[in-house]
Amino acid sequence: MTAPRTPDSPVRASGFVRTTNVLMAACLGVMAVSVFINVVLRYGFGSGVAASEELSRLLFVWMVFIGATAAYPAGEHMAFTTLVAALQSKPRALACMTVLIRLLVVLACALLGRGAWQQVVVGLDSTSVVLGYPSALLPLPAFLCSLSIGAMALWELVQRTPLDLGHSADME
Repeated sequence: MTAPRTPDSPVRASGFVRTTNVLMAACLGVMAVSVFINVVLRYGFGSGVAASEELSRLLFVWMVFIGATAAYPAGEHMAFTTLVAALQSKPRALACMTVLIRLLVVLACALLGRGAWQQVVVGLDSTSVVLGYPSALLPLPAFLCSLSIGAMALWELVQRTPLDLGHSADME
């Protein structure tokens, strides 16, 4: 059991958080170096690296979905804090709202996962133009993200975990 977070107390990063941070930093670092080299070559020497754009696009998609997956357990996704704050004094209504929110998250993940999987299957037969990687690598992070967030939301639903927004639910 972890201690509740307060603005003054730092939270020790779990292995999941550290891994996602490293993966996002690696994606961002490779993207930055790739684009920088391409800009220098294009404007300094009149030729660029054709793979730079394609690699940056692929890494950006992966970085966004890794970040989305990491944001869910931290409670950093969009939340209706005003509604939750209004329900703080009504525990039964808050519990019902928590179940509804988690069910909607699971439903959204199922829809996203289904669509992403269809795109993965379509992309298995084609490759990217320059680098030649399977086109299925572009929608794959959306599928993995939907599986991860859906599983986390379903686990919280089964465990009847109280709604934790990761921040105070003050009315704004």
